[in-house]
Amino acid sequence: MSIDILKNEKALWLSLVCLALVFPFEHTLALTAIGNAFSFIVIFIVIIFSAINVAHHAEKLAQKYGEPYGTLILTISAVIVEIVIIVIMMTNAHSPTLARDTIYSAVMLDINGLLGICAFIGGIKYGEQKYNMDSSNSYISMLIVAFTIAMVLPHFIPDKNLIMYENFVVVAFALLYILFTKIQLKNHKYFFTYNYNLNEKTEQEHIDTKEINGTYHSSILAISIVIIGLLSELLAFFMENSIESTGLPIALGAFVVAVISASPELITALKSASNNNMQTVINIALGASLATLLLTVPSVIVVAEIMHFSIDLALTPLQMTMIGITLVVSIVHFNDGETNILEGFLNFILFLVFFFLIFVE
Repeated sequence: MSIDILKNEKALWLSLVCLALVFPFEHTLALTAIGNAFSFIVIFIVIIFSAINVAHHAEKLAQKYGEPYGTLILTISAVIVEIVIIVIMMTNAHSPTLARDTIYSAVMLDINGLLGICAFIGGIKYGEQKYNMDSSNSYISMLIVAFTIAMVLPHFIPDKNLIMYENFVVVAFALLYILFTKIQLKNHKYFFTYNYNLNEKTEQEHIDTKEINGTYHSSILAISIVIIGLLSELLAFFMENSIESTGLPIALGAFVVAVISASPELITALKSASNNNMQTVINIALGASLATLLLTVPSVIVVAEIMHFSIDLALTPLQMTMIGITLVVSIVHFNDGETNILEGFLNFILFLVFFFLIFVE
């Protein structure tokens, strides 16, 4: 890993500079509303920049190892960023509903926001975009089961048995993720790929994968995630102060976490949609939603038990309604192997409703 190559890692150096400048003065900056707001905005922008850098290196690994490994690397990277931020914010805010609201926000952002925008843009440019409906059916069925187990059934579990049930969820989700990953990478790999003809794709990239240094990109990706974690601790501090001083809803903080974790996926998905590659968009949006549930839920349960935090993963009635509508619409939209502008617009409308409800729930 030469110095010349590292000079191009602007996001990495910017993150380190931000840490060096803000960390020693965090309590001083938090004394004034202007200092608090300015610090929050700067750190948020730097974290987004770093998250996009994570997407860049994940894309390089995706190019080297191909599909579905590529989107799997990208979604896991994004979920790790999400888990790191949630855990750090849990230790600072001690909010029992933070994890629930973040997971809910992430799924609404991925399916209705990300997928909706990409299908809308792709519909304008190409009319209809094809993908393998076996992938969407597999993802949606898993999402229904995962949501029900982790975030609906807790409403009906007696308090005395709740910890035991949460431990069961950890084991069950670990098994589900291992099995689904095996299916995705080996048994039914063809479910998650689509063989585009040259006439169907507007842009074909010819990349010599031997020139891509997997070790380098993996290392920078891992280092970037660690730095995002450190910056997130500062972000949590300033965000908590900002929310308390302005009276904004706590759920807005969860949405901010979801935006940070989804930003690498959004960049890649938009590029794929503009290149008429809806299969990658489906893998990213639905795959990230599933990974958020199967990885984030057990992670926060384990952390909460170790650190003796109280968590509440049960969705509110309003959240259950929005998730239910989203999944029903997804079943209707993603069962024919094609997306269009209307489907994208309907999903995006649901995202706007979700965002509006943050401020009125």
